[in-house]
Amino acid sequence: MSQDKILLEGMRFYGYHGVSPAERELGQRFEVDVEASADLSTPGRSDKLQDAIDYSKLFAAVKDIVEGPPRTLLESLAEAIAVRVLADFAVTAIRVRVRKPNVPIREAVIGSAGVEIFREKH
Repeated sequence: MSQDKILLEGMRFYGYHGVSPAERELGQRFEVDVEASADLSTPGRSDKLQDAIDYSKLFAAVKDIVEGPPRTLLESLAEAIAVRVLADFAVTAIRVRVRKPNVPIREAVIGSAGVEIFREKH
């Protein structure tokens, strides 16, 4: 597997995911990081976009999922992102981090709550 990675970090979206009815009705911000493994040697040598994974299309795929239909769990949201990117892009593996920066946990002082998953193309 290639050690090369494409990183999209700190993506911010507004979505309606969560367990509580308030989260699903009012929505909230979500932060997403994607670390996609791919062989970047060809675009590294050619300097041509057609040989590379287009970051804007990768961003659009993540945005489509996070701003799309509501999901109950962050795990499900991260999994949907991983499945889409592995299917639609020339990547061999992906690490996805999804965070809620404003966690609705009573009496909690938390910067964020989130999940991280890693999936490989088989």
